[in-house]
Amino acid sequence: MKPTGNMMPPNAEWAVDARGLVKAFGQHRAVDGVDLKVRSGSIYGVLGPNGAGKTTTIRMLATLLRPDAGSASIFGYDVVKEPHPVRQLIGVTGQYASVDESLSAWENLMLFSRLHGFGRDKARQRTAELLDQFGLTEAAKRPVKHFSGGMRRRLDLAVSLIAQPPLLFLDEPTTGLDPRTRAQMWSLIRRLTEEGSTVLLTTQYLEEADQLADRIAVIDRGRVVAEGTADDLKASVGSSSLRLKVQDARDIADARLIVERVLRVRSGMSAESRIITAPLSNAGQAADLLIALRDRGIALAEFSVQKPTLDEVFLTITGHTASANASPESGSSDAPAGDDSSSHAAENGSSACSEEVNAR
Repeated sequence: MKPTGNMMPPNAEWAVDARGLVKAFGQHRAVDGVDLKVRSGSIYGVLGPNGAGKTTTIRMLATLLRPDAGSASIFGYDVVKEPHPVRQLIGVTGQYASVDESLSAWENLMLFSRLHGFGRDKARQRTAELLDQFGLTEAAKRPVKHFSGGMRRRLDLAVSLIAQPPLLFLDEPTTGLDPRTRAQMWSLIRRLTEEGSTVLLTTQYLEEADQLADRIAVIDRGRVVAEGTADDLKASVGSSSLRLKVQDARDIADARLIVERVLRVRSGMSAESRIITAPLSNAGQAADLLIALRDRGIALAEFSVQKPTLDEVFLTITGHTASANASPESGSSDAPAGDDSSSHAAENGSSACSEEVNAR
């Protein structure tokens, strides 16, 4: 039975229930046994670097790729066996805008509204509502090619919401946005769940997951390596986090070795700020570390102890920070360069392009 109108999905408690999802491209396993369980009405974050498997997971859940193994359901509908009702329940916003840049915002929204089967009057009404909701009314008649990056992302999100889907997949929705525009997008995403939608959000921004998500899955090399609330994940690496910066950049390597020897943990480092970070399970260890650094003749420019961040969580679990060892995702998926992901989407009976329209 297909969902129509305001019909309640057969399993309204869980928006997503994925078990053991696997997807390989040649010898590369982009997704290697992913489990996800997303409660309706929540924001669920999937956190990991580029190439971790986030986009490929989203594409399988959105019926754009057929899993090689495992199973997944959306509100109780199987994504492989029942793709058409699944597409009626979801909206998809990828990493790159899918709107027509030669058309205006009004024309794009009207086009997608008509593709959804809206009559002309209903399409006009919905277009006007979305332009107002996303702050695009004044720019409605301007060609999208003249929009800023933030305006394009807002329009792309508006297109995904034309049919008011109960589940929205947002694949790195704030990539490339400036901090102010990113904050505006966060407000829009929060408003969606306040209005009853469920959001599954992939991101490589640690702060984004921390700010938005009710629960977070940490994914690395195609596998979920940790899952829980942000506070749960932070608590798993200790009650405190150490941050220090040496005065002389030539002392960084020695300082990291001392940190790891005294604290008996892995350390991380921000390449931009040269700040060394490490989880701290016992505040008393900070004094031992200061003594060791002084004995080595290493002068400090900064030293602080604070609550752990999600970056420390990622570092402790995987051995590297979320931004380290990140390889670009080809074609907005985790497939290696040269793999034709659209051919996999075609297994569901149409091209990747038409699947995208159906998913919206």
